[in-house]
Amino acid sequence: MTSPDLRHHGDVDAAPGLADFAVNVRVPRPPDWLRERLAAALDGLGRYPSKQAEVRAREAVARRHGREPDEVLLLNGAAEGFALLPKLAPRRAAVVHPGFTEPEVAFRDAGIPVQRVLLDGDFTLRETQVDADLTVVGNPTNPTSVLHEAARLKTLPGLLVVDEAFMDAVPGEPESLAHDKDVLVLRSLTKTWGLAGLRAGYLLGDPEILGRLAHGRPHWPVGSLTLEAITACCEPEALAETERLAREAEEHAAYATQQLGDLVVVPPRAPFLLVRAPKGTREALRDKGIAVRRCDTFPGLDDTYLRVAIRPPEEFAVLVDALRVVMEELA
Repeated sequence: MTSPDLRHHGDVDAAPGLADFAVNVRVPRPPDWLRERLAAALDGLGRYPSKQAEVRAREAVARRHGREPDEVLLLNGAAEGFALLPKLAPRRAAVVHPGFTEPEVAFRDAGIPVQRVLLDGDFTLRETQVDADLTVVGNPTNPTSVLHEAARLKTLPGLLVVDEAFMDAVPGEPESLAHDKDVLVLRSLTKTWGLAGLRAGYLLGDPEILGRLAHGRPHWPVGSLTLEAITACCEPEALAETERLAREAEEHAAYATQQLGDLVVVPPRAPFLLVRAPKGTREALRDKGIAVRRCDTFPGLDDTYLRVAIRPPEEFAVLVDALRVVMEELA
């Protein structure tokens, strides 16, 4: 059995009524054009998801990344991709930490040995001894907000699985491996487009590997609304908006970093910050109506680390003001 703490995620910290800086979904609801696309698809819910809709979604993803449709596996959210990985039956898996914990949970629950590759300092990847035939790493990494160099990632052993759930928040996606035929890349659409409740994501990889991952999935594994969302979010107009939002997020990150100063552990490359503050800060903020993500559930971090979602300056100011008060009280 895995530790219950590895199953902890930010949505648990973000209780109703709290100002939410714990969850990394970047918009509170889908944009109007996407809501209209999904609303138009509602009348088709009386029918099972069609093969044509699945093909259309895979083709849209393939065009978006310069791949072939058989190099795309559609998912009910990126987290489903991690749950499928044990089907590859690695002798030993390695997971780079601090990082998203669901891959380790999936391997341990399947009885597959896991090596934790623990990073510290500025949390960038360095020369390290890894003994595994499958390695999982996030890029940008959650919760550190570090963007690793693609060339460095390619030095990791075995089949490389890169969690690029937040890569579309990086302008130009310079370190993405989504075009690399030798890498298994996981993408999410829920963060940028406010679709966390719908669950929408996909895997990119070798068709033979994707076939092994898909084997045994139930019929109609992805619902009609998710297929429509994937198709819509990979169309050219959506990609242009994605880039605009990424550049806007970069500006918001610069503002947030300047406001929090020395509390920021590393410069953020994703829409969240890793900060370090005195013990009790999270609880004190919660008492003031603000939720931030605890980080002692991430291997390699303790309860002095917090993850803070980056919001537009006018929203982020609420957190900054509350944090100043809390720091004075704790001092």
